[in-house]
Amino acid sequence: MSRAAEVSLRRWLRRQLQQPTPGREHLEAAVANNDPAEVRRLLAGVPFTEAQRRHVEGLLDAWESR
Repeated sequence: MSRAAEVSLRRWLRRQLQQPTPGREHLEAAVANNDPAEVRRLLAGVPFTEAQRRHVEGLLDAWESR
């Protein structure tokens, strides 16, 4: 994963973790446990735009390939 992609993913995840949503604790645990597959599963139901979904999926793909 490039440094820029890693920084982008971490910033995005930090913003998500600040939101008081029911899945926040699960997302936080998946990030803390370095589990991109679980993050992917948790984000599957998030209503992203197509562009947002592609971006997040690309970042998760890069994380998984590390």
